Amino acid sequence: MINLKILKIASDTKFMGLKDDYTHKTSAKNKSCGDKIKIEVIVKNKKIKLIRYETDSCVFCQASASLLANYIKLLSVESFKKNYEILSKSQINKKKIPKKFQFINILVSKKNKSRNNCIMLPFNALSKALNV
Repeated sequence: MINLKILKIASDTKFMGLKDDYTHKTSAKNKSCGDKIKIEVIVKNKKIKLIRYETDSCVFCQASASLLANYIKLLSVESFKKNYEILSKSQINKKKIPKKFQFINILVSKKNKSRNNCIMLPFNALSKALNV
């Protein structure tokens, strides 16, 4: 059964829906389960100002996208790059998640280990959009 907190996070639609207003845009697909995400990013002065997204995905990917959009605001592209490299090189577990990305701890557990690709999809898409 899915944690009610995860369902609540996934239902936050504040940044859901593309506006066709972006400096960077991309889409990504999780080959293991078929989740899809499209993102639009606004970067000004090398800082991420806004992320909007649209998904056709599971609740873990939706929750991850919502958390990313809520917490990544005003993070520099360089800081995202550095922390994304650390996160992507490790299997997601609470001990290896960079401080800047601790907000995804709610999604990470041994029970959800098989959903790591779903949780990482929004991060992978943002990395692709920013060419990092």
